[in-house]
Amino acid sequence: MQIIGIPLEFILFAFTLLGVALFHHHTFRVALIGLLVLTGYKLFFAGFKTGTGLAGLAAHLGHEWVTLANLFCLLLGFAILARHFEKSHVPVLLPRFLPAGWLGAFGVLVIVWCISAFLDNIAAALIGGAMAHQLFRAKVHIGYLAAIVAASNAGGAFSVVGDTTTTMMWIAGVSPGEVFHAIVASAVALLVSGLVAARQQHAYSPILRHVHAHTSVEWKRIFIVLMILVFAISANVVVNQFFAEDSARLPFVGLAVWAAIFITAPVYRHDWEVLKASLSGTAFLLFLVTSASMMPVESLPEASWRTAFGLGFISAVFDNIPLTALAIRQGGYDWGVLAFAVGYGGSMLWFGSSAGVAISNMYPEAKSAANWLRYGWHVVLAYVVGFMVMMTLMGWHPSSL
Repeated sequence: MQIIGIPLEFILFAFTLLGVALFHHHTFRVALIGLLVLTGYKLFFAGFKTGTGLAGLAAHLGHEWVTLANLFCLLLGFAILARHFEKSHVPVLLPRFLPAGWLGAFGVLVIVWCISAFLDNIAAALIGGAMAHQLFRAKVHIGYLAAIVAASNAGGAFSVVGDTTTTMMWIAGVSPGEVFHAIVASAVALLVSGLVAARQQHAYSPILRHVHAHTSVEWKRIFIVLMILVFAISANVVVNQFFAEDSARLPFVGLAVWAAIFITAPVYRHDWEVLKASLSGTAFLLFLVTSASMMPVESLPEASWRTAFGLGFISAVFDNIPLTALAIRQGGYDWGVLAFAVGYGGSMLWFGSSAGVAISNMYPEAKSAANWLRYGWHVVLAYVVGFMVMMTLMGWHPSSL
């Protein structure tokens, strides 16, 4: 069924996103109701790509469950990681090494950007959130939270192990070098968004200095953090390099993270309580991703830099994983340009990326699309400026797979 030429699925999904934006204190319920309504419509009227009725629904979920399971495991697992990192006392010792004033706040964003190049962007964002919680006495400006998410997504945009979308390109045959030139746009976006956000944060709550001069690092917690990261990175690299076809059948990276958590349980008690606080936000993202997977998107416009630029804005409200899969199937993209667009674009709204949802689990006040855009406007500006600088300096060099 279509209304004014638009499939009803898109309209239902648009109303769900509008509800999330307007009723940010009830995002879980809004996303769940939207998913149930959309599933009911597909089940009884429109059918799924994999078939009609319950059989079609089962086949669809069978195709999507690996992505959903990985997200579930990573969001909850990295919440435990972030709590260990925060309580390790490393964040409160950072002022010794960071510049004074707003440059210190910018330095934190640079750290997030750097570690996201080889970590999952969810982990990078949560580590940044844990640092900010300690450094700014838990008073973190929403514009700065948006910049943390943007820095984590920007850092992963030029690395094939830094983001799910770039890893998908790598599996499909795109070489790391074909993605790396996205670092140009990524660095520009970090500067544009980071410099504004650092000043916002400094005016709101400056870095806490000299109060923890005699604090010592809890090395057992740092060991646990490193173990979780090593397991996650190793699973990502090894599975995608040698078992690409099998990796679509099991959530290897998510399972690796939880294997590390259980292995390290005797070293230091995990703060299991953090899971309860993160569960609602995690379920919210899974509801949205599942709804997005049901959209009747069979193809994209002709590959061009304009299409890639537009996909960045679409990624702010539409899961970038199916968008990337369609682009890979279509071919003809400059993969570095596409990686920045779909990777960084989700930073424009708090629910546009898994990193944003993870941060909002840690800082519930971030769950407002209006405030995210009001105070995080610099993220949108950074996307446009970064994209245009990359196009000017690097150009558009499409390649087929």
